[in-house]
Formats: sequence, C-alpha cells, structure tokens
Amino acid sequence: MSLSGKTFDVLGLGCATVDDVLYVPAHPEREAKIPVRRRLRRFGGLTGAALVAATRLGARCAYAGQLGLDALSTSVRENFLAEGVDVSRAPRFANARVIYSTVIVAEDDGSRCILFDRNGEIGAHPDLPDTDFIKACAVLMVDHYGLTGALRAARIARAAKIAVLADFENNRGQGFDELLGLVDHLILSSAFACRLTSQSDAAKAALALWRPDRAAVVVTCGAEGCWSVDPQSGGAVHHPAFTVKAVDTTGCGDVFHGAYAAGLARGDPLAERIRFSSAAAALRARDSDSPRRAQVEEFLAGQSGYFTTLP
Repeated sequence: MSLSGKTFDVLGLGCATVDDVLYVPAHPEREAKIPVRRRLRRFGGLTGAALVAATRLGARCAYAGQLGLDALSTSVRENFLAEGVDVSRAPRFANARVIYSTVIVAEDDGSRCILFDRNGEIGAHPDLPDTDFIKACAVLMVDHYGLTGALRAARIARAAKIAVLADFENNRGQGFDELLGLVDHLILSSAFACRLTSQSDAAKAALALWRPDRAAVVVTCGAEGCWSVDPQSGGAVHHPAFTVKAVDTTGCGDVFHGAYAAGLARGDPLAERIRFSSAAAALRARDSDSPRRAQVEEFLAGQSGYFTTLP
C-alpha cells in the first residue's frame, strides 16, 4: 500500500551497482598480503540502494533507470524484484550498464575502499519514463548519472509539484547546475557539499546551498551527524548521530536517502525524517544490512535523543 496515495511513493532514475564486498582485518599497506575473512555480493548504487532501503521501510518504490542486457544488469533487475521494487519501466539496452564495484571493508573500524568499473550508459534515460509515470510518484529521486534524463524528469516533477530528492557526488556534466537548482530536498555528504560551495565546514555549506525555493538542505557528516536548513530553521541546525558499533559503513548515506524519501512520502516533518533516517543509517553501519521499518522503530524506542556514532 502506498504511503502517499500516489501509485508510487518513490521513483528512482539514477545509478545501480553490483558490489563484491571483501572483508579484511585492516586496510593493507603498500605491497602487503592480507587474508580475506569473508566475501559477499551486494546490490547498491546511489539510487539503487536508496530505493531498496525505502522499500524495506514501507514505501512503494519503482526504478526506471537504464539497465543493460548483460548478466550484471540482469542480476540487478532480479534483486530489485526480490526486494519489491517495481522495474516495469526500467528500459534495457545493449549499450547500457550498471556499475560494478569491488568494496574492501576493514573489520577493525568499518571503513571501506571502493574500486569501480563504469562502462556504457548508466542511470536516467534521456526520454524515459513517460511524463504520466513520473507524475504518478510522490518523490522523484535522482543522482548525477544520466544528467539529461534526470534534468528532464526533475523539470516535469517540479512543474507537477512533486518533491525532487537528490544524492550527488560530483558536479561534472552539462546540465548539472540546472538540475541542482530543481532539487528541493538536497542531501549531500559534507565532503562534496564543502567542495561544491568552497566552504570550510558542513554548517556553512548547508547555508550556502539553501535557497528560498527549496524545502530542505541536509549535509551529512557520518559519525558527526548532520546539519539541516529549512524555511523554519532560521539557520543551520545540528542533528547528532546515534550510538552504534559500526562494522561496515558502506551504503549508509544511501540508506539515509532512502529513509528520508520514505518519511517524506509519509508526510513526516523534517526533524522526524532526519531522526528516522539517522537511525536507519546507524543500523546499516551496525548490522551491515539495510533495516526494516520495525527494526528502526524498535531502535528509536530505546533512544532518548541523538548520540555520536562510535567507530
């Protein structure tokens, strides 16, 4: 059942990935040999992982980015279906691909190193999905993969008064500045936000990214929580993180985005969206998996406030 009353709560058009994850005792020094403790395959991506997170948290989601005809793209499609994400409008082309990554996770502190292969067309298609399908969602989620298609969809969404939520990691490519201006729920990492704005810290970056036609700006800082700006805040507001023992920080930002999108579709106020998203991201770091809504609610029931995440 939809949280928002629309056909889909969240429609995503950005990148999806296949991640082969290797767990090692600690990150190796140059020329070192170290054992791999365990390995597994996961499915992620800025948009892909966020959609799975939102679905697990109760949102009805669809993915309509490009997929290839290769085995990795087929695996991504099958995983979306297994997770309950609609892929009926995800076009498949011979020249399209998903991103393939090898992720090395250090067990001593949960940090990771990501090695990726990117070939072919990735993310939003320039002309798909059709306008009516975009208008059938409550939240449109885009990233910087497939800028032409993301820009087209964001124009349609904003004209239809549909929330546009974005996760960007770089600003390269024609059309990025216009797309950035169309995003009314902007959630960026502190590293990219500071680089984009030439500011020295996350709070200043959040303020620099604020503009009157946005609904919210959130700059995430990992263990240091996040900063938000919205029409009622009167400035940058700090939200500390929750206390967990992190075992793998891969995908925590994507889970934050997915949880935020689910909360937005539910109509939750900003502070509650951030609290819920922070809890979901903390559980992702602690359990090395995207949580279900009941798990997040149980976790929040045992918390009296916000606390700093432990490494």
